[in-house]
Amino acid sequence: MPAIPLPEPPLADTQVLLRPWTLGDVPAVTAACQDPDISRWTVVPREYTELHATEFIATRDTDRAAGRELALAVVDHEDALLGAIGMSNFDWADRKGEIGYWMAREARGRGLGTRALRLLSRWALEFLGLERLELMANPANEASQRLAESAGFTREGTLRRYRTRHGEREDLIMFSLLPEDL
Repeated sequence: MPAIPLPEPPLADTQVLLRPWTLGDVPAVTAACQDPDISRWTVVPREYTELHATEFIATRDTDRAAGRELALAVVDHEDALLGAIGMSNFDWADRKGEIGYWMAREARGRGLGTRALRLLSRWALEFLGLERLELMANPANEASQRLAESAGFTREGTLRRYRTRHGEREDLIMFSLLPEDL
């Protein structure tokens, strides 16, 4: 697997900036992940601690260098944490990858997640040369489904009992974005 480059310059628009994580983000990540909705819809542990945040941030460069994952902080232009976005499950032979995200409670409902998703998606399709981006949301997570669709992703269907999260298999709705969708 090839190493995943960091976007250079960092991806940004007038309201959000996507940048690499730093250990200085540990307190903000720990605070944001106390929100039960984040662990409800993601693989973030339910009893999130500073140790979880430190381990998450400390392994990002290794995963990126190995071509497994690109994880970025979503911040405003004052560097306040808004959320997280990243890509994983790369299939380099088929030129596809999966995008995942969470937004801090106070950043939701303002279009900031849509902005971050559009920035990363365009970069992945144009710069990395991926030919398909996938995004999955639990059928009950209507906010995530709206975010995917507002960023231009197409709903493809439900994958029954597709993945295990927090010890239970769950259905997931598959969304995709192709270069011609931009």
